[in-house]
Amino acid sequence: MKQSEIIQAALAGVLTLGALSASSVQAAEAKETEQCLGIAKAGQNDCATSKTPHACATLSKIDNDPQDFKSVPSGTCEKTGGTKEPPSKKS
Repeated sequence: MKQSEIIQAALAGVLTLGALSASSVQAAEAKETEQCLGIAKAGQNDCATSKTPHACATLSKIDNDPQDFKSVPSGTCEKTGGTKEPPSKKS
């Protein structure tokens, strides 16, 4: 085997291992999440409802704004003190 063939085979093996690792990382990140309102610290929100004065992610100015949400693993929102529903309008 020529040296260039050995190098090509080694590179192909490294690329294959990298692709396998990337797919396992993506599978781990694909866990179910839910939007949890009222738990985001200022500047750490993922997005917000339409009732906020800012556009979206990282623009929250106050901690725990009930209109801003963070994505959290499913089933953990209420445990962290948040809610899945925005506050209702007072009549």
